[in-house]
Amino acid sequence: MQDFGKVAVLMGGFSSEREISLDSGRAILAALQSKGVDAHAFDPKETPLGELKTQGFQTAFNILHGTFGEDGAVQGALELLGVPYTGSGVAASAIGMDKYRCKLIWQALGLPVPEFAVLREDSDFAAIERELGLPMFVKPAAEGSSVGVVKVKEAGRLKEVYAELKHLQGEIIAERFIGGGEYSCPVLGNRGLPSIRIIPATEFYDFAAKYERDDTVYQCPSDLSAEDEALMRELAVRGALAIGAEGCSRVDFLKDTDGKLYLLEINTLPGMTSHSLVPKSAAETGVDFADLCIEILKTAHVG
Repeated sequence: MQDFGKVAVLMGGFSSEREISLDSGRAILAALQSKGVDAHAFDPKETPLGELKTQGFQTAFNILHGTFGEDGAVQGALELLGVPYTGSGVAASAIGMDKYRCKLIWQALGLPVPEFAVLREDSDFAAIERELGLPMFVKPAAEGSSVGVVKVKEAGRLKEVYAELKHLQGEIIAERFIGGGEYSCPVLGNRGLPSIRIIPATEFYDFAAKYERDDTVYQCPSDLSAEDEALMRELAVRGALAIGAEGCSRVDFLKDTDGKLYLLEINTLPGMTSHSLVPKSAAETGVDFADLCIEILKTAHVG
């Protein structure tokens, strides 16, 4: 096996997704150690990032979710330090974290995305409700793990929801409801992995359904036809390449009631917990969790 030297598993950090990052980090750490990798936990909230060099780390497996972790900030710091790291680079990380600007790029390239509007203090909220229809989803552009996602069902409520969310990261986006099913398709390198159908017991795939409940159903292989499965994998790879994503990423999809597929968002640093989707998909191809971690570690790079 490739000698990776002393590996820091970057976990924890400063964002609202700290606990999820710690869960992912602990799982990755155990997996790498089980494969004989000299891996150690490293939490930038507890130890300055510059200590990576002082302590002799040669590679960083980045699993810092959210702000400072997957938005390009830590990637730039690691490049300045000269420490190879897993995942996407500075630009792709920043774009992937910003759902609004990512959608703009996908739209410009002709990739299908749900109709949306950016909300501002002076928006005509009633007109947006009429244009996008109810129900609709409202979300902050730069939070992850469904933090701040609200389903708006009643006319006249959009302005109130905007006021509740405007303190969160990034623009606040209102998005047309697409009601034919939720899916996710991981991308490893330039290869789409098997899609996953997500069937939450909650009204939609919210934070609780992702991390706290055990009644969310994950179908892998999903219920897509062979033709739609191939299309979803192709769209996922195109979506990842469009923003320059590297290593392992995951593109989330919605399917309309007429069967049309829509790219919803990309996660350039997908979770790696027991509930996470990428390990479920990789397992379908015969790659277990530890081997998946090794495959991701092999993609470490500087810039």
